[in-house]
Amino acid sequence: MSPWRRRLCIPLLPNWRTRHLMFNSFVILALLFLMVIVLNNRWIPNHIMYKEIMEMDSAYSFQLKESETVKVLQKLVVSGRVNQTENQKLLAIRASKRNTSNRAAHHVGYYSYLINEPNKCQRTSPFLILLIAVEPQQLNAREAIRQTWGKEDLFLEIQVIRLFLLGREAKLTTNNKQAIVNESIQHHDIIQQDFLDTYNNLTIKTLMGMHWIATFCPNVSYVMKTDSDMFVNTEYLIKKLLKPVAPKTKYFTGYLMKGYAPNRNKDSKWYMSQELYPGDMYPPFCSGTGYVFSGDLAEKIFKMSLSTQRLHLEDVFIGICLANLGVNPVSPPKVSDFNIWRVSYSDCVYNQLVTSHEFQPSELVKYWNQLQKNKNLCVIHPK
Repeated sequence: MSPWRRRLCIPLLPNWRTRHLMFNSFVILALLFLMVIVLNNRWIPNHIMYKEIMEMDSAYSFQLKESETVKVLQKLVVSGRVNQTENQKLLAIRASKRNTSNRAAHHVGYYSYLINEPNKCQRTSPFLILLIAVEPQQLNAREAIRQTWGKEDLFLEIQVIRLFLLGREAKLTTNNKQAIVNESIQHHDIIQQDFLDTYNNLTIKTLMGMHWIATFCPNVSYVMKTDSDMFVNTEYLIKKLLKPVAPKTKYFTGYLMKGYAPNRNKDSKWYMSQELYPGDMYPPFCSGTGYVFSGDLAEKIFKMSLSTQRLHLEDVFIGICLANLGVNPVSPPKVSDFNIWRVSYSDCVYNQLVTSHEFQPSELVKYWNQLQKNKNLCVIHPK
């Protein structure tokens, strides 16, 4: 082969300047590629998980509960997008991002609404909201309250709103779930979030009510939190306790409990461990069977709860939040207004009290109807 043909057939090798230029170009392209990946880091498995979880949190307005996060993680692990080590790291990232601590681990904001009534205060601001803690299966109790002291049309000149506070049952069947939904559609008086409805979660249930008021009805004048087995003389509460005086702020009253020490007996229903509450005495608080407070305190209590060690004893916990706010619960006008036990029934006695405890639904209807018939026969003595 002739020399010219050999020169044309053999590829020319780049000289050192050409090689240096090619190497620098490659490095620059590689760096640009990495920058694109970092800036649009959906290609990074950890970021995929982190971003998807945070997007879900935003969709729930930070009501994404931990079990849903775990489900998302599991799906990504199965799909190969993250491994088990990354799974644990991402859970830690999420916990860090949301500043989760032991005392906020069961914060009410972590739970999504199963049933909500956001438009209850859309037309006007009510004078009184009744927050009634009740278990999901207690249909008879809810019906009895609707027929008696919880009637929303009991007063023509004053607006009263009734709200039942529910968590979810441990063994929730499709029929039970649908029954509560149907009940809600009929009465529009149920608020339910996706936490387990147990005695130890009463604090969460009460804070759910506080948060609802702060969010959907901040201009309410007064709020009463009570239980489903209570007899409440709503008329006496409004006409003799609340209405005669000018609207109050930072007002909290009920059956006042002062000088109570934590119960250290592990067998007690009200046991409080030294670790959870190391103090020797509780601050003054009102029994959770029934207390009344001015509407402005709902948001204040809820916000204070975010930085207060969570306790399972709801009334004690609310008392601690009040103490941290510098709000002192006060005694009602009469000591006999609020009762943590069952008061022996008589028309004239029940015509001059706010609460009595431990009523079955059938008893509630019976004595309420009797009081409505005979209350005008009793004279309410001046305070």
